[in-house]
Amino acid sequence: MKTAAYSLVLTISFLLSARADLTILQKVERAGSATNMTIKLKGDKVRIEASPQVTTIIDGKTGEITNLMNDQKTVVRISAEKARAVTNMINKFDAKKEGAGKVKLTPTGQKETVDGYETEQYTYDGPDFKATYWIASNYPEGAAILAQLQSIKSEFWDAANAGAPDLRDFPGLPIRTRMTTTKHSQPAKPGGAALGGATEITTTIISANQNPISDAEFTAPNDFKETKLPDIFDKKNAAPSTSPNP
Repeated sequence: MKTAAYSLVLTISFLLSARADLTILQKVERAGSATNMTIKLKGDKVRIEASPQVTTIIDGKTGEITNLMNDQKTVVRISAEKARAVTNMINKFDAKKEGAGKVKLTPTGQKETVDGYETEQYTYDGPDFKATYWIASNYPEGAAILAQLQSIKSEFWDAANAGAPDLRDFPGLPIRTRMTTTKHSQPAKPGGAALGGATEITTTIISANQNPISDAEFTAPNDFKETKLPDIFDKKNAAPSTSPNP
């Protein structure tokens, strides 16, 4: 009953705030180093500033992806068709994706204060990674922020987040996430152990607000020049699938 009530509140919040602007600033820690990442949402568009060098803009309405190479002041656009090809490629090699929806968040019963907010710890054992979430039920506008993240409509975004838990299952806003992924290679010899390396990434929300964002944040600056990438999906240039007969 409690879950159903929360889902109803979340749905109402989504309807009221689906078009609200949202800016999330996160600290990303990996391999002993820390960087900041900013995610901005406005309507159907998402702007991701993962580093000072590269900014990615996703247009959920058209499907186009724009990459800004800030150091070189260049723009690389990926059309909706090519973005869909990349998405299909991601999905093709994600063999474990089909069973991901059966995995649920599991409460550990542990509580911890993170940046002044009381959180409850949850774990998630996904097909490609394991994660621990510190979820704050009292984060300001937490339900609205979750609803806004749910409103992102993009095949590329969905593929990139394949295997992640459904945001509707969160009983609050996850303000800290620790994710561990492991890539395994084939054993060096029959019966040998598979080689692999674990990667751990911890992401902590520094701030989140729904202040208005300028439309200019989702367009390329006028002084940036257009650059084209090689068309790896051009069938005319693709190698034949079978060798020609002699």
